[in-house]
Amino acid sequence: MSEVAVLDHDAVLAAVSPAAAIEHVRAAFVAHQAGEWSMPAKIYLQSPPFGDFRAMPALGGGFAMLKWISSFPGNPARHGLPTVIGVVCLSDAETSKPRLLLDAGAVTALRTGAVAAVAADALARAGAMSVGIVGCGLHGAWAARCLAAAGYNAGVCADPRQEAAEALAGELGWEAGPREASLECDVVCCVTPGHEPVVREGDLRPGLHLNMLGADGPGKAEATVAAVAACRLFCDEWGQASHGGELTGAVEAGAVRRQDVTDLGAVLAGAAPGRPHDAAVTLFDSTGLAIQDLAIAIACHAALQAGGVAAQTVRL
Repeated sequence: MSEVAVLDHDAVLAAVSPAAAIEHVRAAFVAHQAGEWSMPAKIYLQSPPFGDFRAMPALGGGFAMLKWISSFPGNPARHGLPTVIGVVCLSDAETSKPRLLLDAGAVTALRTGAVAAVAADALARAGAMSVGIVGCGLHGAWAARCLAAAGYNAGVCADPRQEAAEALAGELGWEAGPREASLECDVVCCVTPGHEPVVREGDLRPGLHLNMLGADGPGKAEATVAAVAACRLFCDEWGQASHGGELTGAVEAGAVRRQDVTDLGAVLAGAAPGRPHDAAVTLFDSTGLAIQDLAIAIACHAALQAGGVAAQTVRL
C-alpha cells in the first residue's frame, strides 16, 4: 500500500491561477500538435435517463492521466449535487504509480476557462478588449475570470438567472445585461447547457469572435446551423467537435466539411493561419480535451511539490 495525495475542489483552484492555467493549456495544445503528447478518443458511457459518464485518457510531460467524469443535468434539482462530478488520476508515466487524485469538476472548470482565453488570444481581432458571457454558471464564471486575467477589462454577463449574472459582473467589475448586450462585445463566450441556440445568423457582425463552450455532446448546440456555417471555423479537435460539439449539426446538415475547420493547436504552433482579417467572424468550438486536463493536473502536481498547496492523502 502507498499514500496518494488528494486535491479537492478548492485545493485545485488554489493550486493554479487563471494566468498559469492559460499558459499550461496553451503549451499542451502545442505539445499535442507536435506529437509529444498523446490522447486517445474520449469514451461516452450513457446512463439513461440521468446523463452520461466520460473516460478521458492522455499521456505527456512524464505523466499519464485518466479523467472519469459525468454530466448529469438533473443532479442539482433532484439531489442537490453538481451536474459535473468525477475524479482525475495522475500517474507517473515511467512507473505507473499514482501520484495525485484531483476533483474533476474543478479541473474541468479551470481548463475550460483557460481555453477560452487561449482561443481568444489566437483568434480574436487585434485590439479586442470586451467580453460577453452568455451563461454565468461554474464554467462561464471561469471563462470570465481567465479572460479577465488575460487582459480583457470590460464585459457583459448574461444569464436567465439574474442573480448569477449580477454576482459574476460584480466580482469582475463588469456589467450584467441581456443576451443582446453580451453579443455586442468583441469576444463572446457561450457557456449554456446547449439545449437551444443563443446565437443566430443575424447576431453575427464583422470582427466578432465566438467561443462556443457549452455544446459538449450529441444533440447540443448553442448556435444555429446557419450561424455556424457563416463563420470562419476552428475547433479543439475535429474528431470530437464533428460528432459531439457545436459543429456537429452543421456537419450533419452538410454545411461544414473537414476542410472548413482548423484545429486550434495548428494555429498555436504556427502550422495554420488563424483569423484571416479583422472583419472576419471567427468561431471556436471547444469540446474539452484530455490534454487540457492533463496540463492542469501536472500544474497542480508541481504546486503540491513546491509546497504551494495543501493536500489530503489516501492509502491505496
